[in-house]
This record gives sequence, C-alpha cells and structure tokens, in this order.
Amino acid sequence: MPETCDFTVFGGTGDLALRKLLPALYMRDHEGQLPPDTRIIAVSHSDLDDAAYRLQVRAALAEHLAPGVLREDVLERLLARLHHVTLDFSDPDGWHLFHGLLKDRPSYDETVRVYYLAVAPRMFGQVCERLDEIGAVDEHARVVMEKPIGHDLESARAVNESVGRVFEERQIFRIDHYLGKESVQNLLVTRFANTFLEPLWNSSWVDHVQITVAESLGVGSRGGYYDQAGALRDMVQNHLLQLLCLVAMEPPTYVDRETVRDEKLKVLQALKPMTPEVIDRDTVRGRYDAGQVDGEVVASYDDEVGAGSRTETFVALKTEVQNWRWAGVPFYLRTGKRMDRRASEIVVVFKRPPHSMFPQAEGVTTPNRLHILVQPDEGMRLHLTAKEPGPGGYRLRPVSLDLAYATAFDQRLPDAYERLLMDVMKGNPTLFMRRDEVEAAWAWAEPVLHRWASTPEQPLGYPAGTAGPTAAAALLERDGRTWQELDS
Repeated sequence: MPETCDFTVFGGTGDLALRKLLPALYMRDHEGQLPPDTRIIAVSHSDLDDAAYRLQVRAALAEHLAPGVLREDVLERLLARLHHVTLDFSDPDGWHLFHGLLKDRPSYDETVRVYYLAVAPRMFGQVCERLDEIGAVDEHARVVMEKPIGHDLESARAVNESVGRVFEERQIFRIDHYLGKESVQNLLVTRFANTFLEPLWNSSWVDHVQITVAESLGVGSRGGYYDQAGALRDMVQNHLLQLLCLVAMEPPTYVDRETVRDEKLKVLQALKPMTPEVIDRDTVRGRYDAGQVDGEVVASYDDEVGAGSRTETFVALKTEVQNWRWAGVPFYLRTGKRMDRRASEIVVVFKRPPHSMFPQAEGVTTPNRLHILVQPDEGMRLHLTAKEPGPGGYRLRPVSLDLAYATAFDQRLPDAYERLLMDVMKGNPTLFMRRDEVEAAWAWAEPVLHRWASTPEQPLGYPAGTAGPTAAAALLERDGRTWQELDS
C-alpha cells in the first residue's frame, strides 16, 4: 500500500459515489487501511465548496452505512480528507485549478493518483485526454472505469482505444463489483486449494451449471439508461459471464495479476458461438408486467418507462464451453428484474449415481448440488443424500452441508467495493477485467443483440414477483432439467 494517495472521483456528487464509493472508503478508514496521507477529491458540476460537500457526504454516510459503524472520530478523519472541485469538463481553466490541487502536496512525484470515472462512458476518453493535457498522468496514475464499457463491440473498442491512448493497460482498472464479493473470490480457493472437488469438476461428473442473478427491484430511477441497455447488456455480458469464467476456467499456475485473467479469456474464447439458430432455440427474453413483490403492488415496465419499448428486463439462455473439460455440459444463465426474490447464485449440479444400490429404499436419490451463494447471504451449500435415522430399512432424504461466511468467520464481510478500491491503490488488477476480456465478451454477446433487433417478436411478459416467463422453465425442461432454487 502506498504512503500517499489522491483518490479522485469524477462524478463525486452522483449516486455511485455517495452510495457505494464513499461508504467503502469510510469503512477502510475505519479499519485503518487507507494510506495515511490520503486525500479524496470529488469533481462534479455542482457548485459546492469543501464545507458544503462534506455536509453532503456526512448525510450520505449516515444513510448508507450499516447501523453502528459510524464513529464520530473516523467520520471527522474522513471528512478532513475530502475536497470538492467544481469543473466543466470543457473548461481548460477549471482543469488547471484541479491540477493545482493535485500538485499542492510536498510528495507529488511519489503520490499514487487514482482517477475513478463515475461518469457516463461517452466521457471516459474526454476526461483521460484532459488529464494528459494538464500533465496529471504519470507512472503512478491509475484510472478506474465503471460499466458499461460500450454498448456493443465497436463502441467498447472505441472506449478502450480512447482511454488506452493515455493510460497503459497496466494502469487501467475495469471494475465489476461482483468480482469483489467474498463468495466469488472464495470460489477460486474452494476449487484450487482443496483436492476433493477438482477431480469432479469436469464433464465426466458435472451434469450442468446454473448461474442466476435475480433482482426484486424494477428499473427505478435508471429507466432512461436501462431502456437503452436491457438485461443482456446490463448483466449478462459482464456479471454473468465473469461468474461463468470463474466456474469454468482452468487452474492457473498461481493466482496473480495476469494468470487468472489469461484463463478467464480462454473460457470466453471457447464459448459456443451464438448463431441465429442457436439464439432462436436457446435464448428467452422477457419484460415484467404489473404484479406483486413482497406483498406490494408494483407497476409494469411499460408504465415506468413508457409503452412501445422492446427492451428486455429478463434473459435466460443456454450455452456451452467448448473445450476438453466442459464439452457437452450446458451452462444455463438467468437474470431478471422484478423477480420473486433477490439472489445471485451459482449451482453446480453433478450427475446421478451410475447405479441404484438401494432398490427397496423409501425416498429418492437426488443429484448432488453445490450452491455458491453470492448475495444476499454469502456462503456455500452442498446438497447430499443421506439415510434418515431409525430401524426398518433405508429411508433416503436430501440434506445439506452449509457454510455461511458471516457465522463461520464471525466477522463483518466487507462490501465488494472496499476490496476493489484497495486493490486499485495497491496496483493489483487480478479482480478487474482486461481489455481483451471485455471485447471477447462483447464479441460473443453481440450476435444475440443483432438477432433480437432483427426479429419482430416482443419480449415475453411475466408478472412482477415471479420467476420470469414460463419459457425460461421450458428451456431446461426440454433437456430433462429444472431450475434449482436454494430450498428445492
């Protein structure tokens, strides 16, 4: 960890900064993990001085931090680190004022400078070019890019090119907060630090894999953005494919900044191509209608953003990793808004025993399943078949071995942004996406977008508060499978 750091947030008064970034920085300050000489500089169009911005951040932390963690001494220490710069990105004079603040420290040449782009992707290149023009980019500088990185392959390449003209690839951190979750990181440890699973982690023993990211919320205030994106761009192309990569990747020589990303890229390049025939047969898109979520009546997507949209709020699809380890094993991906629960999980379903040794037993032998719970309750659950205690023959029933991180380790689980922001300061890109990963993911997803746009069919409707369109269940049922819910 560096001794000095200037952490600049472009878009410092926005929702992401106030809801996620500043609470994460507060918690790391609370744990004594921020570099001792850290400044946090917010850049925005808002006409705020330092004092007014600190009041805004104080209110945001009180709203978004968990009860009981807000300590006045830590809060005052964090607030003292804060500065606000009012800046029109097209105004050269404002940029020189910002550079003057950066240089206003004796250790300028040794300071790590992090530039977090919490602004619209179309502004990424412009901000980076301005930073270069004022001389604020050197070997100690790093830039963080939030998704979406483009809306298709061509635009993603354009964004990467514009930022890449200023920053070297080693200085660019493309953030996906799912990769900072403890359960996702622990997937690597479970696979590669234990010997009992790896011999089974292949097509000989795995029947199929399911990856679900379900949200009970609607589009809310993001309706304008979401209607231009949709579930495939917003979730599948990044979050779900990254989870798939961690499940399917080969063991790296060791876990390091490039070795893990090399193996993830190989998975993306091995995904079964999405031809028109495959898309028509193996994808389902839906959009939520009015319904009930948690006992509350909620509006339809059309009522929230306007009628006539063809944007999907739900996607289910089937794909395959075409390599030696996984050939023939289907991977089912599913994501949606206004579903019956909020949950992100990976389910690895193993094959049934090759021979039934208990023909007179009561009950059934169910396939073993490993549930990896990403949110809201991070942990793992291994489903087994066991004998119910008692005399008089075999009575079989499913049981589970549970690992809940919150109770197993008896400590608070840090938010994903807490881990990822510290990795940026350290210069560790292991949990961030590399340019070739982003572009490989777009190259795979783009044919689906084009096929959907070229057909007249509307997304299938599903009532809010349900598990999505019935066609999503049929996607598995035709293969003799069902979606595996946690308690099923």
